[in-house]
Amino acid sequence: MVGMDRLKEYMQRQYSEDQQRSFVHVGGDTLEDALNAAAIELSLPLKRIEYEILEKGTKGVLGVGKRPYSILAYPAAPEQEPESLELSGDEDLELDGPAGKQRDGEALVRRTPHGVLLKVTQPEGGGRAVTESDALEVLQRRFDGSYDAATVAKVVKRADGEFVKVAEMQHDPSNDAMLTVNIVELDMKALLVATPPGTGGADPEYEAIIGFLKANGVVEGIKTEAIERFVEKPEYNEPLLVAEGRKPRNGADARIVYEFETDSTRIKLKESEGRVDFKDLNIVQNVVAGQVVARKIPAEPAEPGVTVTGKVLPAEDGKDAAIQIGKNVKLSEDGRTATAEINGQVVIAAGKINVEPVYVVNGNVSLKTGNILFLGTVVVKGHVEDGFDVKASGNIEVMGGVGKSNLDAEGDIIVHQGIGAKNEGKVRAGRNVWSKFIENAEVISGDLVVVSDGIMNSHVVAQRKVICKGKRASIVGGAVRAAEEINAKSLGAVAGTETILEVGYDPTSKERLAALEQERAEYQKKLEELQRNLNTLENMRRQRKKLTKEKIESYKRLMKSKEQLTAETRRVAKEIQEIQEYLSELSTSGRISASATVFPGVKVYVKDAPLAVKNEFKAVSFVAENDVVKVTKYQESDEDLASARKA
Repeated sequence: MVGMDRLKEYMQRQYSEDQQRSFVHVGGDTLEDALNAAAIELSLPLKRIEYEILEKGTKGVLGVGKRPYSILAYPAAPEQEPESLELSGDEDLELDGPAGKQRDGEALVRRTPHGVLLKVTQPEGGGRAVTESDALEVLQRRFDGSYDAATVAKVVKRADGEFVKVAEMQHDPSNDAMLTVNIVELDMKALLVATPPGTGGADPEYEAIIGFLKANGVVEGIKTEAIERFVEKPEYNEPLLVAEGRKPRNGADARIVYEFETDSTRIKLKESEGRVDFKDLNIVQNVVAGQVVARKIPAEPAEPGVTVTGKVLPAEDGKDAAIQIGKNVKLSEDGRTATAEINGQVVIAAGKINVEPVYVVNGNVSLKTGNILFLGTVVVKGHVEDGFDVKASGNIEVMGGVGKSNLDAEGDIIVHQGIGAKNEGKVRAGRNVWSKFIENAEVISGDLVVVSDGIMNSHVVAQRKVICKGKRASIVGGAVRAAEEINAKSLGAVAGTETILEVGYDPTSKERLAALEQERAEYQKKLEELQRNLNTLENMRRQRKKLTKEKIESYKRLMKSKEQLTAETRRVAKEIQEIQEYLSELSTSGRISASATVFPGVKVYVKDAPLAVKNEFKAVSFVAENDVVKVTKYQESDEDLASARKA
């Protein structure tokens, strides 16, 4: 079976082989003489020559009517296995149209000093083929003498794209085509005009045209393809662009490409679930140490031009430019790359690139600024309004207050006018939290929580201490946890508000432990359910001795899920064990102190020892002895808050 692609490939190969053959038109008194002449011209032995008889010779009678043999000879094709192109009876060969550009075949005539040549080309893409009458019409237009009709017919039949001599012509050099050249447009173009040859005159040859152009000063930008097309198919008395100069091109100036948004007025909004979040304005341009902030694209060299007469047209190289750097930015040795030396905000000030470690909001964090995300320290001169986030890899300092917002910093968080989160905000600091007050908020600190006016109805966790210092430094309601110490002026309230205070352990680890235990319980529940389903399938197999394909697939899925859940359960159990061992080894004993009053309703936990305060205490500290909470004389906190603030 043979497809259309294979048939096309075969035909193309045959056509290519024919094109590569050399044809000679020779004659002789006998066929043998003609073949010997062909062997000489082709430089091949007789056994490697194929031929076609164009005109059969005759001996005549006593020399009268004698006519020589005329043959068309060419090299024989190399012997090879014939390729089968048989189509099976059930194969349809559909031709939906030309596979490429459609083009008719052409008949072209050249007049040369050695005779008149004819070339016929194959059509492409379903185009029209040249007929013998077409070829004769073209031949008669260009030549009014006699020609070899048999050779013309053979050339048309083969249509191999090769020029073949079909007529003799008495060459008259004085009637050859005449050439003139006009150099125009400030020597940037050369136009060739040729007049047709007269009787016995020849068409111009390629080498003759090139020599003519150079003799007339045309030496650059010569269009060889256009000249080759003219030689093959001359168009007389029509100007032909045969040379074109090259215009000079100035080199492009060097330019600086900034790897950040330099126009602060351009606001980019993020879209989430079809809605635009006006809080995420992306005003802050964050970079990290080592990040490329600008690149220089070098100036380009000039490309001089040239006229068709060879005159050089000068051009200018591009102008250089330098990356201007300021603070915390480093320039590479070749001056092509600028990188940030620290984490921070990249800005352009006075034409120089700077990386600022502090981002200042001159006012409130609001719709005007959007949420703040900064790889450094953030200073807010106003308030953080409800619903907005501020995140920083350094510190966050708010001169005003914080509403029901989220603050997250790797360093300290300082809030000068207090945190009033309305039970929706969350504040997390990698080190310390400093605030005038904390009310209805969740606050988590990696070290200290220090408050001057008290903590009310909040969830506060500190890895070391919670300290309330000031005239109204009380802790009322909520739950406060610290690893080492909780110290305030008063604990609880006259109304008996429940206030939970816990010390003597790592609160973060304990919270993680509680979460892991809940996770393990969920895994155990899922494993039990999986095992019940597996037991059901196993019972079915015992009863029927064979399960359906769907049941077998279900059994495999259940087994895989069981393996995954078992692995997760083991991982959680291992982490639980590690945390339990860590908590049991903690040396922190913990202390809860009040310099003024402890009111009933306060629940104290020192390590694992609990105490529910039922009577009012004055100036006391709670510590643990022998797994029992002991009430002792008030002990002042030994924490150096000034040093902690400086750190």
